[in-house]
Amino acid sequence: MSRATSLAVVTLMLVLVPAPAGAGTTRPPLGLTATPARVGLAGTGKASVRITNPGRGAVVVDVGRAGFSLDLRGRPRVVARAGPRAATAWLTVRPGRFVLPAGATKWLTVSSRLPRRVEPGDHDALILLTTRPWRSAGVAVRMRIGVVVVVRAPGRVVRSVAVRALRVRRAGHARTLELVLANRGNVTERVGAARVRLLLVRKGGRASVRAETRELRPRTNGVVQFRYRGRLAGWVTARVRLTLEPGRPVISRTFRVKL
Repeated sequence: MSRATSLAVVTLMLVLVPAPAGAGTTRPPLGLTATPARVGLAGTGKASVRITNPGRGAVVVDVGRAGFSLDLRGRPRVVARAGPRAATAWLTVRPGRFVLPAGATKWLTVSSRLPRRVEPGDHDALILLTTRPWRSAGVAVRMRIGVVVVVRAPGRVVRSVAVRALRVRRAGHARTLELVLANRGNVTERVGAARVRLLLVRKGGRASVRAETRELRPRTNGVVQFRYRGRLAGWVTARVRLTLEPGRPVISRTFRVKL
């Protein structure tokens, strides 16, 4: 069998966060980390991203740009056609390809240039980093990671989030409450325990449930999850309090749900 026919390519799933430092004492056969995993640019500007190869072998890194979306629960997906708020065409990344030896670090420069007419607020894109072996035979494992780039265009910032619904999902004995939000504003909102609180009340007991953090892109709907492992059961009153930023009015809603 020839080398061309024996070569297999395995593509790993998209990762939008860097691997944790010090995760193990031995180097993995393949690795790539990006710091920071999220870059913010104010209009036309520049930023640097540090790329590190913690693996045991050298890799070639191809750099590209893409649009992306988040599903209702915040899971990322690369999209072929960028949406109306995508900043993909505004970005330039240098270098576009490089070799990264084992244990080495490389700095990328991410630049944005706004078009003449642009809607105010946040526009985003992905910088995709895809690895391939420098020299290999047999099986080639490829890794792809994404760095989120958010470009804020000048103009009036609108922050507006509506609480739509609260529902319960069950998987065995585990219960997850899902708060459906609609971001009507023009900036990305980071929603988590610091901004949204959920209190469950039933005769004879109450419980405060911590929210899982996620980002909600402009003009999109999303779900914030609360994993509940307490003892309350049956119909409960669920009180939601959402604060977008200090000094602004608190958004409050009350629901009846069955745990």
